[in-house]
Amino acid sequence: MRLLSGLLTSFIRNGSLILTDAGGNKHTFGGAGPGPTVHVRLHDPALHTKLAINPELYAGEAYMDGTLTFEEGSGVGDLLSLFSVNRTGLGTHASQKVLRRLLRSFKRWQQANPIGRSASNARHHYDLSTDLYRLFLDEGLNYSCAFFENPEADTLEQAQQAKLSRITAKLALSPDMTVAEIGSGWGSLAIHIARSTGARVTAINVSPEQIKIARTRAEAAGVADRVTFKECDYRNLEGTFDRVVSVGMMEHVGVTQFDTYFRKIGDLLAPGGYGVIHCIGRMSPPGTTSPFIQKYIFPGGYVPALSEVFAATERTGMWVADMEVLRLHYAYTIRHWRERFMARREEAAALYDERFCRMWEFYLTAVELGFQHGSNMVFQIAVSRSRDAVPLSRDFMFPMARPSSA
Repeated sequence: MRLLSGLLTSFIRNGSLILTDAGGNKHTFGGAGPGPTVHVRLHDPALHTKLAINPELYAGEAYMDGTLTFEEGSGVGDLLSLFSVNRTGLGTHASQKVLRRLLRSFKRWQQANPIGRSASNARHHYDLSTDLYRLFLDEGLNYSCAFFENPEADTLEQAQQAKLSRITAKLALSPDMTVAEIGSGWGSLAIHIARSTGARVTAINVSPEQIKIARTRAEAAGVADRVTFKECDYRNLEGTFDRVVSVGMMEHVGVTQFDTYFRKIGDLLAPGGYGVIHCIGRMSPPGTTSPFIQKYIFPGGYVPALSEVFAATERTGMWVADMEVLRLHYAYTIRHWRERFMARREEAAALYDERFCRMWEFYLTAVELGFQHGSNMVFQIAVSRSRDAVPLSRDFMFPMARPSSA
């Protein structure tokens, strides 16, 4: 326990942790500042060392395996909240600095994402049973950040519809324009674009399960003649399009492929065309992917710093014609997802098992807190080859009712 006690003593300042070790001995850490009080019991002596080395990964694994449990009303949300409000102290501890340096040394290898491996990484997450996603997503199966006009009043369905409308408005489409969508999910954006603007959409994805459902949904929506779904890596897509749109895809590209990604978008654009990209980002300097998220949720994934994004657009000669940062919208989105998942947790366990449910509970809670207290946000950028492809005034994106003249 000596290493773990040293780590916990040094970084827990806000709130307190009461920890019963595998030998039954009780330890108390923190208490100086405001924050949650969490009661944790460890059932495996190996955790005394493992948690000191890599607390985020091994706390998640121990919770999944049942070797870390909670007492007196505490839960995984309380533990992650405690870590979240003390995240600065954790990051500056000597052992964690060493861990971060080690993770950075493997960063480019983990995110290489060549064709084939990229598809395998995506299918790890997106080829889970769609019945699982139906438990907590909106009716349109939108698995990306929604847009909340009023976080306290908007339903998840309303916020996701607002997101689709906002992105479509940014594309400034007219009937029979052509659109390439890179990373189409279950098809909601492609269907919305075709139905609301009359544009023709070629939507690509590497998940056969998602494509199958997207095609069925397009048929039901009456737009199958205007939307084509293809199983295709973005690097293999050919043709020219008036617009390119990519929502929640850049996070899976990997930092080593950013130039390839932007260069491909530029190659797909017809003269005078432009693209709109929606991606999770960080307001902090370049970093690494959470070890837990990397191993269990999104292998090969990475949330880029804005400096990495703009460095790639500079290297590939792309104009960034517009940018919008959505700061707390994803925190509100994931709160809805987490609450819905927990309300239907028994159904998720019937589809998979209890260990899987604990993994997803840990994942959803951790990422929600990352948007509440950490450096994560979402950005939307418009990119083009030419400086005049995007209208000069951004007012076109957000039509507003104007009083009629007297």
